[in-house]
Amino acid sequence: MTVRVRFAPSPTGYLHIGGARTALFNWLFARRHNGRFILRIEDTDQNREIPGATEALMGALRWLGLDWDEGPDIGGDYGPYIQTERADLYRHWANWLVANDHAYKCFCTAVELEEMRRHQQANKLPFGYDRRCRTLTPAQIAAKEAAGLSHVIRFKSPLEGETVIPDFIRGDIIVKNEQIQDMILLKSDGLPTYHLANVVDDHFMEISHIMRADEWISTAPLHINMYRAFGWDMPVYAHLSLILNPSGKGKLSKRTQAFRDGDQQVLVQVEEFRAAGYLPQALCNFLANVGWSFGDDREIFTMEEAIPRFDLSSINPAPAQLPYSKLDWLNGQYIQQMEPIELAKFVKPFLDAAGFEVNPEALLVVMPPMSKRMKLPADAIDFLRFLFDDAPLSLAAEQLTHKYLPRESARTGFQQARELVQTAESYDLDTLSSGLIQIGENISANGKAGPFLGTLRLAITGQQVSPPLFESMLALGRARTLARLDEILALYE
Repeated sequence: MTVRVRFAPSPTGYLHIGGARTALFNWLFARRHNGRFILRIEDTDQNREIPGATEALMGALRWLGLDWDEGPDIGGDYGPYIQTERADLYRHWANWLVANDHAYKCFCTAVELEEMRRHQQANKLPFGYDRRCRTLTPAQIAAKEAAGLSHVIRFKSPLEGETVIPDFIRGDIIVKNEQIQDMILLKSDGLPTYHLANVVDDHFMEISHIMRADEWISTAPLHINMYRAFGWDMPVYAHLSLILNPSGKGKLSKRTQAFRDGDQQVLVQVEEFRAAGYLPQALCNFLANVGWSFGDDREIFTMEEAIPRFDLSSINPAPAQLPYSKLDWLNGQYIQQMEPIELAKFVKPFLDAAGFEVNPEALLVVMPPMSKRMKLPADAIDFLRFLFDDAPLSLAAEQLTHKYLPRESARTGFQQARELVQTAESYDLDTLSSGLIQIGENISANGKAGPFLGTLRLAITGQQVSPPLFESMLALGRARTLARLDEILALYE
């Protein structure tokens, strides 16, 4: 069997994090088996389509690194890959089902359907279409058509027995046929519903495996019965695990934007993760761990490393929560792997958006030590605030002391540090580190440089949390560092 899988989003919204996990698993499976990963746009719900959503969906997939082998922008032997461009195919097969007594024309109006729902509610009857048009005679159908009444086409679901859903991940799922509705396949405007287009496209695109979210299990009995009616072979079904909120309480909903789950903000769109500063490789690594495990107790791995290990039989069907704290940690790990210039370019737009202009050279200096302290690029704003905040230091001389560094010793150390900064022939890390360490060892009561260096860092940056001292001084530059030291020494006057 040639593995052919598809990701088929609807342009009624942007790429949801749950959809991204589905796309990733399909992509991994295709790459694992040297198969084909197909992108199909299911745009038959024209009333809910959002302009630009198709381009945004494709952009989000590209950002994640999920390339497709066939799709609307690159074509392929099984196209077109946009459903509204395949409308004639759906109409043909809907009419074929009617002609072969597997579907029927339904002429019920919206008013009639609403009256039916009210009757069911008032009499505590099961909700759903009551199949009143299923038994229309040919003469009755002809009369309604002659009167110009519009109609939809509904599938004739079996009324008795059971339908078995053979699921590769979950095993057989058995559904009583009395629970299956006669769903609409073709709407009155001639466009298909999801059910018809989905089955027809998967057949003619020769999809071998349908890997999708568990929420679609309820549609599988209808689709299986449609495959049987058509006489077509079914793809392999594999329904992925339910994704829970980060708290583990409740399903992660298909919201259109971030929301709060208790005290935590929950991002839901891939674009929101991108805008927040998550790296695509970190997000893919995170999603691969939701319902699947790399093995060997490894949390960090590339998608290239995951491909040869990815197997449907190792997917866990149990509900899985999204531990966003783990995503933050992973993002920090990937940030540490970035080259300083790459990280500086990554961080700078977030500083610019906050209204802070930082010298690129200064940014490069602090990136290596900063990378170990960052989980998101926005973290740099608070770390580096001293670089773009020229407000007077809100410190008193008493705050710049230590039990091994009394007031006068501290003052002496700051004065010597100023002389070092002013007279050093080369203003670089080696000069600053060797000179300041020597000063600290000479003036501290315990003979160690730590008390002085920690106090000097607080004095220079005015922050409890900041980059290391030497990099901070280098990033400030000689002139600004001298100005800070003058300001500190003035505290002792």
